[in-house]
Amino acid sequence: MPRDLTEQPLLARRIGERIEIAGYEPQRLRDLGGGRIELSAPPGEDAFARALAAFEALTTQGPEVAIRLKGADWAPLLPELMHKGIALATEIGPLVLPAAFWQVTDRWLTRSAPAYPTLWTQGPHGRHPIRPPRSEGVLYRRHITWLDQWLTLRALDISDLETFHRWQNDPRVAEFFEEAGTLDEHRDYIARLLADPHMLPLIGALDGRDFGYFELYWCRENRLGAQYDAAAWDRGWHVLIGEEDIRGADYVTAWMPSLMHYMFLAEPRTQTVMGEPKASHARQLANLSRGGFAHLRQFDFSHKRASLVALERQHFFEARLWARPETGGGAPLCFAPARLPSTGDWT
Repeated sequence: MPRDLTEQPLLARRIGERIEIAGYEPQRLRDLGGGRIELSAPPGEDAFARALAAFEALTTQGPEVAIRLKGADWAPLLPELMHKGIALATEIGPLVLPAAFWQVTDRWLTRSAPAYPTLWTQGPHGRHPIRPPRSEGVLYRRHITWLDQWLTLRALDISDLETFHRWQNDPRVAEFFEEAGTLDEHRDYIARLLADPHMLPLIGALDGRDFGYFELYWCRENRLGAQYDAAAWDRGWHVLIGEEDIRGADYVTAWMPSLMHYMFLAEPRTQTVMGEPKASHARQLANLSRGGFAHLRQFDFSHKRASLVALERQHFFEARLWARPETGGGAPLCFAPARLPSTGDWT
């Protein structure tokens, strides 16, 4: 069974032909090449949590893989793995595909995604669902392999006022976020956010050090909802990176896909994440393009010319945008549901 979600997830590392987790017996694997990996079941205690840690270690970066669960020792874990969709039944036995595994919340969310009912109410741009209550504390965590640091997203609260105020008054941030002001103005700003059910302000941290602010919103109730035909669970976001030394490619490729991952996990009905950066913000637009966002068009708010960009759930997971993958050069996915291996083409 899975561990308590409030506990720190186990961290696994691949070392040659084995998976190692501190304090546990190594887990054996066999790399057949071409992305085909056969993995033995983790022996001993905490088997389910160790299996998930191994799956993440094998899929968090690098080229596409499929993990074949080899051997009778997987039998106790298979019902839960199959029920959650982590393992899929195929002609050659159970397989773990990254696009399925990374859609399951167990490793990354600190609480299960809510099975919140769809109830409709009237909003500024037509009807929208009543939103789930806002969560508090740490909501998401992920180990970033290339930084060897834990990235967390937590709900902002009033105790973050001084940090928020400092960041907003950084000239580089204020140029694009346009919310420079006094401490009292920022206190009022946070109070409005926390009272608005369509907003979720977050603080990003690396190994416990706060580095950035993320403002999530439901598009139908937002000003963006007047600019396109927003689906019921489309979500949008704003970002500021407050710490100068947490800027650059190594960090963008950590926080951006992690934030997108959180939004897709936190609400399984979210099919698209939207953005509306300044049309003149060339660096952010380039980062968004590399992060999988499609540019749809430009449009005008009263205060800025904006680019409308969108990231689809299917593209995020099938293209493994959380990772630092090697590209396939336009070749079809090796291990998609339409191309699952059979007995004849695995070994």
